[in-house]
Amino acid sequence: MSDGNTQGGRTGPLIHLANNPISLIGVVLTTTGGVAWLFLLPAYLGGQEHPYLDLLTVLALPAVFFLGLLLIPLGIRIREKRERRTGAYPSFFPPVSWKSQAFRRLVIFAGAATFANIIIGAHLSYSAAEYMNSTSFCGESCHVMKPEFEAYKTSTHSQVDCVECHIGPGAGSYVAAKLNGVNQLVGMLTGGYSRPIPAPVHNLADGNVLCGRCHATQTFAGDRLKVIGKFSEDEANTPAYTVLLMRIGGGSEGIGIHGAHLAPGVKIEYRSDPARSEIPWVRRTDASGKIVEYVTEEWAAAQQADYELRAMDCTDCHNRPAHPFDLPSRAVDRALSAAQIDRSLPNLKQKALEILTAEYASSEEAAASIPAKLSAFYESELPDVAAEKKAQIEQAGEVLSRIFARNVSPEMNISWGAYPNHIGHESFPGCFRCHDDTHSTPEGETISQDCGSCHEMVALEEEQPEVLNLLGVARTD
Repeated sequence: MSDGNTQGGRTGPLIHLANNPISLIGVVLTTTGGVAWLFLLPAYLGGQEHPYLDLLTVLALPAVFFLGLLLIPLGIRIREKRERRTGAYPSFFPPVSWKSQAFRRLVIFAGAATFANIIIGAHLSYSAAEYMNSTSFCGESCHVMKPEFEAYKTSTHSQVDCVECHIGPGAGSYVAAKLNGVNQLVGMLTGGYSRPIPAPVHNLADGNVLCGRCHATQTFAGDRLKVIGKFSEDEANTPAYTVLLMRIGGGSEGIGIHGAHLAPGVKIEYRSDPARSEIPWVRRTDASGKIVEYVTEEWAAAQQADYELRAMDCTDCHNRPAHPFDLPSRAVDRALSAAQIDRSLPNLKQKALEILTAEYASSEEAAASIPAKLSAFYESELPDVAAEKKAQIEQAGEVLSRIFARNVSPEMNISWGAYPNHIGHESFPGCFRCHDDTHSTPEGETISQDCGSCHEMVALEEEQPEVLNLLGVARTD
């Protein structure tokens, strides 16, 4: 780049040519990537667990740094070619010293960019990682995830960050998740996203690994009492309680549900449709290495290549641990069992189901209409109750409105039952996807549907189960 007629040596032409927008942008990017990387490196090497720290330190910031390095010579080359073509290339370059305006300008710009990045850039880089790690980023920044976020807030995992389950361990998982996030961002901006959001998440990491980080083998083991409250659609909202002794098993507490499916050495594989609601083929390998295959009559005639092969893990049964969606009757029963709604309100269960299952054009319309409809019912049909229990009716209306908002979204085409829950078999097939006595071996052995394998019936839909009084257990779900 030097023609030999300079007093500035080799650096004179470089300083002159580097004063161009492309190279200066490269200086900014290089200092940004370099400074932020130096600030994040101690945390990375120190082994701090942060789902986005690896992504920033290993991938994003080095990419920014090297892009800047590429732009600096690119800008120099483009300016040199342009000036030589137009005859503007200087024949004389002043000595490289502080007296040179071009040299001063370049040094001041690089220094200012570096200083600004030390003060601002590094902090913002880690702050951005912290924000992307938050549930508010996942649930509120992307409006299409609002229904899942509403369900998450009332789940038993509401204190667990989204990234803890949705991003597996290792930098590869982070990169895959963020590339998938780019597709989701494009879909959100263009409106090209599915309504409702498809489930299950097929690229979710192994559930045994994800769940195992918090739930040790013995966490859910032994036998546990489960109380299910139901209320009739009559004037008195008559309660009925079912009490089950659940054979959880696992660990050193016997076989039970967990032991049969996830004991050491046991491996269960299956083929299913994309929704994992139809499972026509199951293969079980026990701890001794014995393999048994079970198929339905429809399996031979099915398009077997259309069925996903999958190794069973926790999420095949616990498929909605952080985003549970209820059916209307179950949701109202839960609210009544928890005394969120006054059960003394006549015909409440029946009217609540009628209001909740009505059609609403939007979430806003539902939020306004549901409490109004409940109040209007009592004012027109039971005016004495409306006057006496006005506060209880208003509270019930608010609770029903929240139930609807948590389970239904007209904007996302999410209706009642859009997201099946595979735990149990009351509302959805769940366990009966396999345990239906139709999956059999060539010898006629079937996957058992023996109720006693999973639970013992202590009381069945009794209004006042004696066992609860004996054990001092509150009659709540």
